[in-house]
Amino acid sequence: MRYQKVKYLFIILSLTSYLFANHGRIPTYAKNGMVVSASDIASKIGCNVLKNGGNAIDAAVATAFALAVTWPQAGNIGGGGFIVYHSGDGDVTTFDFREKAPLAASQKMYLDANGKIINNSNHDSLIAVGVPGTVAGLYLAHQNLGSIPWAVLVQPAIDLAAGGIPVSWKLHNDVSIYFKDDLLKHPSTRKVVLKSDSTFYAPGEIWQQKDLAETLTRIRDNGRDGFYKGETARLLADFMQKNGGIITEEDLSKYDAIEREPVKGSYRGYDIYSMPPPSSGGITLINMLNILEGYNLKDIGHNSAFYLHLLTEAMRRSFADRAQFLGDPDFNPDMPVDKLLNKNHAEELRRSIDWFKASASDSSAFNSFYESNGNETTHLSVVDKDGNAVSLTYTIEAWWGTKIVADGLGFFLNNEMGDFNAIPGITNRHGRIGTAANLIEPEKRMLSSMTPTIVARDNKPVLLIGSPGGRTIINTVLQVILNVIDHGMNIGQAIEAGRIHHQWLPDVTSIEEWQISPDTQKLYENMGHKIHINTGVQGRAMGIFIDHESGIISGTADSRSPDGAAAGY
Repeated sequence: MRYQKVKYLFIILSLTSYLFANHGRIPTYAKNGMVVSASDIASKIGCNVLKNGGNAIDAAVATAFALAVTWPQAGNIGGGGFIVYHSGDGDVTTFDFREKAPLAASQKMYLDANGKIINNSNHDSLIAVGVPGTVAGLYLAHQNLGSIPWAVLVQPAIDLAAGGIPVSWKLHNDVSIYFKDDLLKHPSTRKVVLKSDSTFYAPGEIWQQKDLAETLTRIRDNGRDGFYKGETARLLADFMQKNGGIITEEDLSKYDAIEREPVKGSYRGYDIYSMPPPSSGGITLINMLNILEGYNLKDIGHNSAFYLHLLTEAMRRSFADRAQFLGDPDFNPDMPVDKLLNKNHAEELRRSIDWFKASASDSSAFNSFYESNGNETTHLSVVDKDGNAVSLTYTIEAWWGTKIVADGLGFFLNNEMGDFNAIPGITNRHGRIGTAANLIEPEKRMLSSMTPTIVARDNKPVLLIGSPGGRTIINTVLQVILNVIDHGMNIGQAIEAGRIHHQWLPDVTSIEEWQISPDTQKLYENMGHKIHINTGVQGRAMGIFIDHESGIISGTADSRSPDGAAAGY
């Protein structure tokens, strides 16, 4: 192959990219079980459930509710998400608790007479709130697979909310510096995030959340109905009616979570299980892996310019497929899922990749041209003593969602309606997508990029991975999987390594600052790629690796998540 003649040049000139990456983080090790999440407190609560005989679903439920208290920026009961579950003996299923559009939603609800979005209303208003799904999803998963009583799993979160948590530096900075103006413009939110003297909590001070404790108590005592009916539903619907929202008690009572078959792929002898639509993550991830399976990525060299080029071209093509075809399967029964997962489709896309030259992203042609993402979320991974595994990602969309807390309820409301295609028919080079599959309809679930994934071998889970980050989620998960399988990294190294992101449109590659050397960036640009330096971070991956030969479980909470931790025993 032609690349053999030049691969060593790319490797030598790009070697400093490997040195720039933050490799070598030591994972946490355990023998019996592990929980990894964005909150040290929540991970320990989940681990205690495992120690006391709970299974992976039990621990995931307890951790998720605890995150609603300790990680309010993204942990939630006011949003929605997905679970991928793999039993220790090979059974795999998923739970879809993505938010839905309210009954009063309509296709052009955010547009003025000229077809323009009004004041960012699809992200920054009460009409941006989708009907929350988290409580229904956790309850359905527990009813089907849990082993410890529901009330026992919710109680630790109640204790945290009522008794208070110590405010971390991250939480303090988010409230008092980075999101101060957004949070303080809502009177109902000010009641929650400020002390009685109207000042911010300092790091180490105890933050009590009495309204949230009462909401969680109703969920503890009444299960799903403690959220979707009764006092909580009434308070939320009343707040919506008084403040311009459109969610009603009927919307809440009609909400349902769904158990779905996972999407499945394979990569170099490993099985890949991930979330089906309305998540785009699983299909897009498997499509990219199918394309990249045709290259010897190990020899090409991790994060060399040539390696980044091939990753980018796979991302470009798979994200074009995502934009054209994917949406809620209950409203789009004819999505070509089988084709998009097929290795023959990936081979056609691979043949269109020039070894040394970037393609162009064409908003008018989608993948007919090739054929021969500040969004915040949180992820947790769990494995128990019997090898049962849970990969769970849930979200309120933006950091703090709408920044609005409904009076008397204590939790932040999502702004997930912004994940619908707001302007029908408009797809352009700036990244606006207007394809039909993801247009707004009442009770429709908006397309998601969340990609909770479990990699298995011989019917046993090996790698559990997921991340926040909007559309970057899919590419973060992709690169961690490649780091483990192709490059032999441990879970800590795989998660800490530098990342890139390309999503077809806009036609630019985001690269984490300091993670790819200037020499590598120059070679990459010379191939025709445009670069944007991401001065923040790409994702906050939470992963677990299971070595079945030694019986050792290793886990890592991404250092990009300051409060995150792995807890095992």
